[in-house]
Amino acid sequence: MKNVKYYFGLFILLTVIACAKSPESAMMEMAAQAKAPSTDEPDINGIVERKLIKEGHITFETDDINTARKTIFKTVDQYKANVSSDQESKSLDRKSNTLVIRIPVDDFDNFLTDAIKGVEKLERKSINTKNVTEEFLDVETRLKTKKELETRYLVLLKQAKNVIEIVEIEKQIGLLRTEIESIEGRLNYLQNQVAFATLTTTFYERIPNKTAFGQKFQNSFKNGWDNLIWFFVFLTNIWPFILVVVGLLLGIRWYRNKLKKSH
Repeated sequence: MKNVKYYFGLFILLTVIACAKSPESAMMEMAAQAKAPSTDEPDINGIVERKLIKEGHITFETDDINTARKTIFKTVDQYKANVSSDQESKSLDRKSNTLVIRIPVDDFDNFLTDAIKGVEKLERKSINTKNVTEEFLDVETRLKTKKELETRYLVLLKQAKNVIEIVEIEKQIGLLRTEIESIEGRLNYLQNQVAFATLTTTFYERIPNKTAFGQKFQNSFKNGWDNLIWFFVFLTNIWPFILVVVGLLLGIRWYRNKLKKSH
């Protein structure tokens, strides 16, 4: 009889402890379940579509920079690409244009072929490919896990019994959504980089020597005039010393003339 009472009391005690479990503990258990490795996660060593970021650079000289620019923009329109950066510069001996072009990755090779078609002075051509498959899959998995955890918190929110539980759960949901937005931003960036290749195109036209010489002559004349002005400014600053030196020279000359007359 004593044994029956003992086991009955133990059963009642365990039941009370289980029912008294706090909502924070429940949330921790659910979070742990959500973070458990999924059995259907993609295996990077298996058959997985590779995610590649392709970039290229070309540099060439042209006889007419305006014509070259029109040709490239025509190619951009043909392949439905877009120019994300357009920079022009000019120096004494050349004027150049640098375009950063985003091209649908499947059209990259054809675009590059058409872009340098007819170019006689190609100085640089490079193509680089970066494999981001592992990062891509990792970001996708983390996003899936965070969304599953958010779903569990939403279920828990419906089961909340008081204001304290509601506030705590909503706080966790807010933090989760911030993380989800950050991960989604990274995933969107990777998807865009994979879908569109980047080609940095620099082309330039040399300025004829006559024009360059004329510009140099003009600059030299201006520099000479500036130096002359600064010379007069310098003389103005030391005019008292000049007067003293001139006075000494005149005094010495007068003294010598006086000595000659006395002899």
